Amino acid sequence: MNFLRGVMGGQPTGPQPTGAETIQKLCDRVASSTLLEDRRDAVRALKSLSKKYRVEVGNMAMDHLVRILQTDRSDTEILGYALDTLYNIICNDEEEEPEENQQKQEDDLGAQFTDKFVQETENVTLLLTLLEEFDFHVRWPGVKLLTALLKNQCAQVQGIILVSPMGVSRLMDLLADSREVIRNDGLLLLQQLTKGNAAIQKIVAFENAFERLLDIITEEGSSDGGIVVEDCLLLLLNLLKNNSSNQNFFKEGSYIQKMKPWFEVGDDNSGWSAQKVTNLHLMLQLVRVMVSPVNSPGATASCQKAMFQCGLLQQLCTILMATGVPADILTETINTVSEVIRGSEVNQDYFASVNAPSNPPRPAIVVLLMSMVNERQPFVLRCAVLYCFQCFLYKNHKGQGEIVATLLPSTIDANSISAGQLLCGGLFSADSLSNWCAAVALAHALQDNLTQKEQLLRVQLATSLGKPPVSLLQQCTNILSQGSRVQTKVGLLMLLCTWISNCPIAVMHFLHNQDNVPFLTGQISENLGEDERLVQGLCALLLGICIYYNDNSLENYTKEKLKQLIEKRIGKENFVEKLGFITKHELYSRAAQKPQPAFSTPEHMLFDHEFTKLVKELEGMITKAVLKSSEEEKKEEEVKKTLEQHDSIVTQYKELIREQDSQINELKEQVTLLTSQNEKMQSTMTQQLSQIQQHKDQYNILKLKLGKDNQQTGNQAEAAHVNGLQPEELSQLREQLEELQRQNQLLQTQLGEKDSLITSLKAEGVPSAEGSTSGVTVIQREVELLKAQLQKQTAEITQLQSERQELLRGSDTTAAVPGDNSLYTEKIAELESRLSAQTAENQKLKAEVQTLLESQESMEKDFASASSTAAIMQAEKSKLQQEVQESKKEQDDLLMLLADQDQKILSLKQRLKDLGETIEDEDDLDSKDQFDDDDDDEEDEEECDE
Repeated sequence: MNFLRGVMGGQPTGPQPTGAETIQKLCDRVASSTLLEDRRDAVRALKSLSKKYRVEVGNMAMDHLVRILQTDRSDTEILGYALDTLYNIICNDEEEEPEENQQKQEDDLGAQFTDKFVQETENVTLLLTLLEEFDFHVRWPGVKLLTALLKNQCAQVQGIILVSPMGVSRLMDLLADSREVIRNDGLLLLQQLTKGNAAIQKIVAFENAFERLLDIITEEGSSDGGIVVEDCLLLLLNLLKNNSSNQNFFKEGSYIQKMKPWFEVGDDNSGWSAQKVTNLHLMLQLVRVMVSPVNSPGATASCQKAMFQCGLLQQLCTILMATGVPADILTETINTVSEVIRGSEVNQDYFASVNAPSNPPRPAIVVLLMSMVNERQPFVLRCAVLYCFQCFLYKNHKGQGEIVATLLPSTIDANSISAGQLLCGGLFSADSLSNWCAAVALAHALQDNLTQKEQLLRVQLATSLGKPPVSLLQQCTNILSQGSRVQTKVGLLMLLCTWISNCPIAVMHFLHNQDNVPFLTGQISENLGEDERLVQGLCALLLGICIYYNDNSLENYTKEKLKQLIEKRIGKENFVEKLGFITKHELYSRAAQKPQPAFSTPEHMLFDHEFTKLVKELEGMITKAVLKSSEEEKKEEEVKKTLEQHDSIVTQYKELIREQDSQINELKEQVTLLTSQNEKMQSTMTQQLSQIQQHKDQYNILKLKLGKDNQQTGNQAEAAHVNGLQPEELSQLREQLEELQRQNQLLQTQLGEKDSLITSLKAEGVPSAEGSTSGVTVIQREVELLKAQLQKQTAEITQLQSERQELLRGSDTTAAVPGDNSLYTEKIAELESRLSAQTAENQKLKAEVQTLLESQESMEKDFASASSTAAIMQAEKSKLQQEVQESKKEQDDLLMLLADQDQKILSLKQRLKDLGETIEDEDDLDSKDQFDDDDDDEEDEEECDE
């Protein structure tokens, strides 16, 4: 572009500038112009050239455009031009459909310019800040630019936004924008932002995203809405898929209940637009995300419960049985219902009660099974029905029993079609896919259910007229031997392996047919093609199950004989190799990934998910069982018995240890309780001691204070008595004092008598407990000495008796010699005399011991009576002492009164002397004698107290 041409207005002379030169001039103008209008025009010109000269503008103008965003924040128009220019540089145009190489070059350019832009993290932060601008010309291009950056470099831009303060919150504000174009592009932005980043997903969810998205879906018409509903559902899928935290938040927020109106389709299902099909498909996927088998069992169970309680499951079953529903929606609905009821007893029971709106009504299970065994139905629909049937029977022993019961003779109804009849029909039809689906469905009716495995042995089939019926087990083996297709053989072998595994009765029934074992060994030993190797592996698995779960009830097919047969006709190594073909198959690993059957073509339907678990469990055990010899088995049995014994011993010790642990815990609790009680008692005792000390201190203080008060009171009373007593009162007081002295003397006499009695008893050794005890102890010592002497005498007597016996034996042996005989006779006589003396002494000692024992008993009796007497005397003594104390107290009071009286008399005599009256000396003498007597009485009382 030639700007001089616009200024001069003339025709250009000379060569025209190239695009790069023009862009360079515009960049210089943006960098150097001081006027905002000039910079704005230059940026607008760059925007117009940015699509045609994308590389040149990106290389030369990006830094200038970023600087414009930083410096010209006040002008929204130039900001909008700069953002649009950056968007054109970074975004890969998807409107046209260029060639493959051109598209690849554009993608590389977008990634290259995105790397250059986000290399400076401040650029992304600046862009987040500009999004707060409400002006449409700034906010909308900013949203588009950030979306393009996320498409090209998602992880790097996510990291920058995650660490940016309030970065995610600013983007969440876009959903509240009143302008629909910004809100809708904000949805696309959040879709790119939440891809594969759990942290951002959690932040977006806690920014109230669920509430806003559900409101937008409702406003836009739910399943009848347009592309905006689809965008909201895609964003919800991003937030919930593989994010247990958001799933729990969605459930706890009662958002599952808000999903129910999505599936309220009308009766007229003829007009299903493509957008409605897409929306409903995404809604069903959203339900499946919440109850997916890969989620934790607890979370899945709680979501299943919520879906049943709010009526969502009922609504899905309504769609399931409705007419005019598109095939893909019906298929996805069946898959959704499958996972909603999988492992949930309540939901499974409800599904069993659902009836199709037909005349007469038929159970939904029967209607679905009719579609499964119908070869004209779409392949994906048949797979979905099989998955639904498997989920209905998953951990559902009640449902398994109901399905097997429809095959038993007593429950067959000729007027109606049952699930068992449909399964048998599919099992023996000409369509190999129906054979496989029916075999797998019937195997799920036996999964982990020993009772139904035994019940199914009762099923009899009528093959043709005039022939006896055959069992279902025999008919399955007959079809195998007739050379069916590989898919049919695989399905029947999976059914047989599931049926007889962990069921010795079924193994016995299978081996009872003489043709089964030769057929299996023949299949395994043949050299067949690549397609038949899987069949050989399954035959090896079936034969291995017959060995491992064999109870040796059939003499011809015991464990040992079957292993010998394998060794002779197949070879142990060859058998193990054929068994290993199962897990090496490529379709085995695909089926083991998830429960839902997901196959691209019907020919790929060979393995069932639950059967892969059974193979994984049995392969190692069968290999060991086949390779082991009989001696090793015996050793293993011995080892098992030993281990069982050890286990029992260990169990006993564990129980003992548990008991001891419980006792120890109880004792620890008791110790803790006693320790706490002890601490409380210690603290209480400390408090009480402190309180006692305080009381003692207070008592001492009060005592000192009381003494002072008594002294003052005594002085006042003395003055009153001196001033107020008469001679008659003094005589009465003297008489009372004399009476109290006589009583005191009497009490002293009684106390002396008691003391003398106690002293006499002590002298006899009876009243005193210590004396009596010492006397008894002396007697006991004498008895012990006599007993020792008695034992010593007894030992000597025993020794003498033994010597006598020896001498008697010696005398018998030497009776032929007269001299020796006389010598023995003398010794015997001597010993007998000593023996008699010792015996007498022993009798004497016994008599003495008896006498001492009697004496001891009498002394103990005396001691007991003396103790009681002493206790009585002690009580009387305490009583007398108390009376003496009371008398002493009264005497002290009288003495105080006499002292006051004498003092008064002396003062009166002194007054008489002062008045010149004559005073007789006898009164003085009497008073003196009286005071002396009082002093003597006080000394006697003190001695008595001592």
